[in-house]
Order: sequence, then structure tokens, then C-alpha cells
Amino acid sequence: MLRVLIVEDEKPISELIRISLAGAGYQCVCVYDGLAAADRIEQEQFDLVLLDVMLPGADGFEVMEYIRPRDIPVIFLTARGTVSDRVKGLKLGADDYLVKPFEIAELLARVETVLRRYHKLDRIIEIGGLTIDISSWSVCRDGVPIALTKKEFELLLLFARNPDIALYRETIYERVWQSDYMGDSRTVDLHVQRLRKKVGWEDKIKAVYKIGYRLEV
Repeated sequence: MLRVLIVEDEKPISELIRISLAGAGYQCVCVYDGLAAADRIEQEQFDLVLLDVMLPGADGFEVMEYIRPRDIPVIFLTARGTVSDRVKGLKLGADDYLVKPFEIAELLARVETVLRRYHKLDRIIEIGGLTIDISSWSVCRDGVPIALTKKEFELLLLFARNPDIALYRETIYERVWQSDYMGDSRTVDLHVQRLRKKVGWEDKIKAVYKIGYRLEV
């Protein structure tokens, strides 16, 4: 499930966006100021950020400076619709700029467009000698199917969508098991070991000291 960070200080708007995106199949996290956004981006993995410009703590342009090196797509959501504001946001690296008030249908269309541009919505992923078909929840190597459990497939998909990125054990657990990490790494470690063996990625999924794992491709 793709994760979206919603950074919007007006809680009714934030909740409306969250409900709409959740209904479209996205997992959403909401924060209400720029500093909280920076903290969550530091601690977790996101596939997209919806970022208001006028925020307490740090404004959206300042947060964008923090996001830019991390190569996370960003859509600005703001009441500031002047040409200079739009140009500034785009020059900072934003992928789109949506002026309030906007229709939810337009927001969903723009989210899908940006994610497709980053290949986040690809239904077929070819990586590390594997062909991963998200629609059928199947994976093959050289045309030969590989039997994976649901959690193993979700773990594989997480690595495939985040190549060459060190993933914290906490992040892996929360993304795959959809619950809070309680500090026991055995579940993650066991599933990673089994996945490595099943898909032939013993030399590709590397342990990262005191962090977790990284898929090297």
C-alpha cells in the first residue's frame, strides 16, 4: 500500500483529504506543522507528500528544502496561487501545485499522475532478475513462479519499491505488518532470511548495522 504524508494545518481539510485518499487505497499519515513533517520524513518512508505552504513551525518552502535530497514526490496544496509562488515551489522541486479550493477528484487525479511518473503505480516491476506482478500477487524468475506467503510478497514489494534505500526494521514492520513496532526484530529478520533464500537475493538484501536492511541493485 502506498503511503502519503499529508502536511496541512487546517484539520478539517486534512481529514477530508485523508478520508478521500484512504478510500482510493492509500495509507495516510497526517501532521499539522512543518517541524512535525520533517520529523516524520526523517523516521519513516513515504511515497508522496501533500504539502501546504502556510504552516506553523516551518513553512512548506522550508520543508521542501528538507525533502528535496530524499527524492520523494511532492504536491503543494495552498491558497497562495500567485505565479511567483507557483514558480518558487516548482523550482524547489515540487512535482505539482494545487491551489485551494480544489475538487477532491482533481487532487486524486494529480496524485495518481505524480505517482505514475515515479513508477509507483506500475503493476509489473522487473528488478534483480525477478518479475513482480502486483495485480496477480505473483513473482517469477526466468518465467518460473516463486511461491511466497502474503507477508513475504509484501516485504518483497517494499524492497522493490525502495531500491538502494536503507529501511529501518521499525519501518519494515509497520509497513508490512500494519501495526506498531514493539522492539522485537525476530519477525522481520526471519522473514527477510526466508525471502532472500526463496527469490535468490542472498547477495542483494544487505543488513545495515543498527538500522535494518537495504536492497542493492
